[in-house]
Amino acid sequence: MHLARFPRVHFAHLPTPLEPMERLSKELGVELWIKRDDCTGMSTGGNKTRKLEFLMAEALEQGADMVMTQGATQTNHGRQTAAFAARLGLKCHILLEDRTGYQDGNYNTNGNVLLDHLHGATTEKFPGGHDMPAEMEKAAEAMRAKGHKVYVIPGGGSNPTGALGYVNAAFELVSQANDRGLKIDRLVHATGSSGTQAGLVTGMSAMNSLIPVLGIGTRAPQPKQEQMVYDLACKTAEKLGCPGVVKREDVMANTDYVGEGYGIPTASGIEAIKMFAELEGILLDPCYSAKGAAGLIDLARKGAFKGERVVFLHTGGAAALGGYDFAFDNTARWVTI
Repeated sequence: MHLARFPRVHFAHLPTPLEPMERLSKELGVELWIKRDDCTGMSTGGNKTRKLEFLMAEALEQGADMVMTQGATQTNHGRQTAAFAARLGLKCHILLEDRTGYQDGNYNTNGNVLLDHLHGATTEKFPGGHDMPAEMEKAAEAMRAKGHKVYVIPGGGSNPTGALGYVNAAFELVSQANDRGLKIDRLVHATGSSGTQAGLVTGMSAMNSLIPVLGIGTRAPQPKQEQMVYDLACKTAEKLGCPGVVKREDVMANTDYVGEGYGIPTASGIEAIKMFAELEGILLDPCYSAKGAAGLIDLARKGAFKGERVVFLHTGGAAALGGYDFAFDNTARWVTI
């Protein structure tokens, strides 16, 4: 499969490391590895960097001078889009939807929001429950009326173009495993807007890798999440010229760890953040990667991965921690010597 047929800017730090998590493995009794897509570069990295390499190249090919996208207040995707736009000399406008109702000052101005603005992006805030794709099209038309050539990127960068980044990630992971003689029994990651999982499933299916991909949901109920992933995977396969390669049974999502909703921390997610930080020196974010890790930890404890070698794909997001300080007990480790 020749991905070089598609326009791409090469900004990501690839390949990302594939590392054993020895202390966490010992703690949980399962052999765990981690694919460090928190190390992709571009404003602290994360999974959106791979998607944006293809999306921003398409924007340039279409002559855009502005990119526009949308997401929740602490959107990792928005921050990485702003970073790409800064590097390419494009204007960037981000529509932020309040999906939590949090009034905390840090949540609304720190973390990813601070970085959006440092990269030169403009932002616009909307109450929760809005039709954000419709609001984005309305904003794009307003900018076009002012003379801008606007390229609209869906939330999470999740369309067939963006999903190419994770088709490529699937190829990269299998190549690393082959080079090391490392048999992978399962790949686990956080899944939300569906582009990461759709790309991974498409790539793994196209290679006949026989590596099942389990998405741990962060937002939608299981039937909706799996359908979103399957629909996008089918469109991605069509874009690649291999329609029908993805089967419905290839798409698996566990949505037991969403909690009260998207962007709202959970007790299991906070536990996962602490375990990864204290045992492996790795940072997760409460909204996304921590919920994926919470699923990984709980399923391991329940024996779901017995005898397997499991890779956890880290989608990044630690930049959001500064916006979620209220979710942690920051006094517990202060001591007087």
